[in-house]
Amino acid sequence: MNLKLSPPALRRGALILAALVVGGFLLRGFFESPPAAKATPAVPATLVQVKQEDVPNFLIGVGSVQALASVTVKARIDGQLERVDYAEGQDVKTGQVLAQLDARPVRAQLEQVQAQKARDQAQLANARLDLDRYNQLIKEEATSQQTLDTQKALVAQLQAAVQTDEAQIHFAEVQLGYATITAPLSGRTGARLVDPGNIVHASDANGLVVINQIDPISVVFTLPGDAVQAINRAQKDGRRLSVLAYARDGEELLARGTLVLVNNQIDVASGTVQLKGRFANPQHVLWPGQYVNVRLQLGDHTQALTVPAPVVQRSQAGTYAYVISGDGKAEMRPIEVLQIQDGKAVIAKGLKAGETVVVDGQYKIKPGLPVVAGPTAAAAGTPR
Repeated sequence: MNLKLSPPALRRGALILAALVVGGFLLRGFFESPPAAKATPAVPATLVQVKQEDVPNFLIGVGSVQALASVTVKARIDGQLERVDYAEGQDVKTGQVLAQLDARPVRAQLEQVQAQKARDQAQLANARLDLDRYNQLIKEEATSQQTLDTQKALVAQLQAAVQTDEAQIHFAEVQLGYATITAPLSGRTGARLVDPGNIVHASDANGLVVINQIDPISVVFTLPGDAVQAINRAQKDGRRLSVLAYARDGEELLARGTLVLVNNQIDVASGTVQLKGRFANPQHVLWPGQYVNVRLQLGDHTQALTVPAPVVQRSQAGTYAYVISGDGKAEMRPIEVLQIQDGKAVIAKGLKAGETVVVDGQYKIKPGLPVVAGPTAAAAGTPR
């Protein structure tokens, strides 16, 4: 039997069928469970372990290099400068001849007092002979006691004259020695201040040349006055403290010396104390007037906890570090830093030896996020 449906009936059937299909899909979605949430990906970062080691304990300051001794060489007598026996910038030794003055006037004075001594010695010899005669005559009562006493006084007077002549000879010899100008200490000469041919005077303020002793050499630097007690404790039992001089960029070690002075008072205006280190300087790497960074080594922090300096992060609450726990998640932990130098931080509180900390990549990390070692973990964060 054939059933024929009218067009309106066909349209209603199609709509019912479509509604059933859509309803089936909706019911399927309602009864099916939602998809599982994706796990949070681990953040790559550079990781290092907290070390335990001996670390030098330094006090850091800025200083200037000074000559160990500086002398302005001057003429000690007036005269014409005949010649100069040194080159500007030359290293000289103690006693080395530097210059020569015209010595003829002082040599003439020396010869004059030598002649005067010879005359007085001759008169003294004759007076002694007369005294011997008077001594013989007084025994024979052939002369008076007054004459004998007068002769004795004359002999004593001539003896004093000879002694005066000898003193004048010594003085003239010293003056003659001053005509030859020698180096009073070993060091390096500066610029020549007077040329040969000029008349120089003992009263001249500038002198002939300045000699600076630069081997050994000294570095003067300052530290906060609060450091004095720590320095005194470190110097117990006569222990000499090491002083290290670095270039101004802080990278190159120029010289290593010893502390020779802690000034006997703290500057009340600046609150600092002045110190001085002495350095051997055979290669002249230190030069007077040069500014250097100075480190005074008080001793060692024994078995201190250390991390690379970038591990230490700062916030308004203080210093902290990201520590990776056993489950691989980051923990923001407050720490107390004892000192930071040479790219290495010494930790007083907050970390333990062997713990893993983040040295690079902290900006990507939040507490509780998983962290894995990045590809640069082996090379990054190494202290200099």
